[in-house]
Amino acid sequence: MSEKKLNNQVALVTGANSGIGEGVAIALGEAGAQVVVNYTVKPETAQAVVDKIKASGGQAIAIQADVSNEAQVQAMFQKAIIAVQCV
Repeated sequence: MSEKKLNNQVALVTGANSGIGEGVAIALGEAGAQVVVNYTVKPETAQAVVDKIKASGGQAIAIQADVSNEAQVQAMFQKAIIAVQCV
Protein backbone atom coordinates (compact mmCIF):
# COMPACT_ATOMS: atom_id res chain seq x y z
CA MET A 1 0.00 0.00 0.00
CA SER A 2 1.48 3.34 -1.00
CA GLU A 3 1.78 6.30 1.33
CA LYS A 4 -0.92 8.94 0.90
CA LYS A 5 1.11 12.13 0.58
CA LEU A 6 -1.83 14.44 1.32
CA ASN A 7 -3.18 12.77 4.47
CA ASN A 8 -4.52 15.33 6.95
CA GLN A 9 -4.77 17.98 4.21
CA VAL A 10 -7.89 19.63 2.85
CA ALA A 11 -8.31 20.59 -0.80
CA LEU A 12 -11.06 22.80 -2.16
CA VAL A 13 -11.44 22.43 -5.92
CA THR A 14 -13.61 24.93 -7.75
CA GLY A 15 -15.52 23.67 -10.75
CA ALA A 16 -14.86 20.16 -9.56
CA ASN A 17 -17.96 18.56 -11.04
CA SER A 18 -16.55 18.33 -14.57
CA GLY A 19 -13.48 18.47 -16.77
CA ILE A 20 -10.10 19.39 -15.33
CA GLY A 21 -11.60 20.24 -11.94
CA GLU A 22 -13.10 16.78 -11.66
CA GLY A 23 -9.78 15.14 -12.53
CA VAL A 24 -7.91 17.28 -10.01
CA ALA A 25 -10.46 16.55 -7.26
CA ILE A 26 -10.25 12.80 -7.85
CA ALA A 27 -6.44 12.85 -7.92
CA LEU A 28 -6.29 14.84 -4.68
CA GLY A 29 -8.70 12.39 -3.06
CA GLU A 30 -6.59 9.45 -4.19
CA ALA A 31 -3.54 11.18 -2.70
CA GLY A 32 -5.29 11.32 0.69
CA ALA A 33 -6.69 14.85 0.86
CA GLN A 34 -10.16 15.54 2.16
CA VAL A 35 -11.76 17.12 -0.90
CA VAL A 36 -14.38 19.84 -1.12
CA VAL A 37 -16.03 19.48 -4.52
CA ASN A 38 -17.29 22.95 -5.46
CA TYR A 39 -19.95 23.37 -8.12
CA THR A 40 -22.39 26.03 -9.28
CA VAL A 41 -24.97 23.88 -11.09
CA LYS A 42 -25.76 20.17 -11.47
CA PRO A 43 -25.46 18.89 -7.91
CA GLU A 44 -25.92 15.34 -9.19
CA THR A 45 -22.64 15.51 -11.13
CA ALA A 46 -20.85 16.96 -8.09
CA GLN A 47 -22.22 14.09 -5.99
CA ALA A 48 -20.96 11.62 -8.61
CA VAL A 49 -17.44 13.04 -8.15
CA VAL A 50 -17.80 12.74 -4.36
CA ASP A 51 -18.92 9.14 -4.83
CA LYS A 52 -15.88 8.38 -7.03
CA ILE A 53 -13.53 9.80 -4.41
CA LYS A 54 -15.22 7.85 -1.62
CA ALA A 55 -15.18 4.66 -3.71
CA SER A 56 -11.39 4.91 -3.88
CA GLY A 57 -11.18 5.26 -0.08
CA GLY A 58 -11.08 9.06 0.08
CA GLN A 59 -13.19 11.63 1.87
CA ALA A 60 -15.16 14.30 0.03
CA ILE A 61 -18.16 16.59 0.22
CA ALA A 62 -19.92 18.70 -2.39
CA ILE A 63 -20.68 22.36 -1.71
CA GLN A 64 -22.53 24.68 -4.07
CA ALA A 65 -21.14 28.21 -4.48
CA ASP A 66 -20.66 30.71 -7.27
CA VAL A 67 -17.04 31.79 -6.78
CA SER A 68 -17.78 35.17 -8.37
CA ASN A 69 -20.03 35.94 -5.38
CA GLU A 70 -18.07 36.82 -2.24
CA ALA A 71 -20.91 35.96 0.15
CA GLN A 72 -21.28 32.51 -1.41
CA VAL A 73 -17.51 31.92 -1.19
CA GLN A 74 -17.49 32.86 2.50
CA ALA A 75 -20.43 30.53 3.13
CA MET A 76 -18.65 27.73 1.24
CA PHE A 77 -15.56 28.10 3.43
CA GLN A 78 -17.67 28.04 6.58
CA LYS A 79 -19.43 24.85 5.43
CA ALA A 80 -16.08 23.29 4.51
CA ILE A 81 -14.53 24.15 7.89
CA ILE A 82 -17.48 22.63 9.74
CA ALA A 83 -17.43 19.50 7.57
CA VAL A 84 -13.70 18.96 8.06
CA GLN A 85 -13.97 19.38 11.83
CA CYS A 86 -16.66 16.69 11.91
CA VAL A 87 -14.43 14.10 10.27
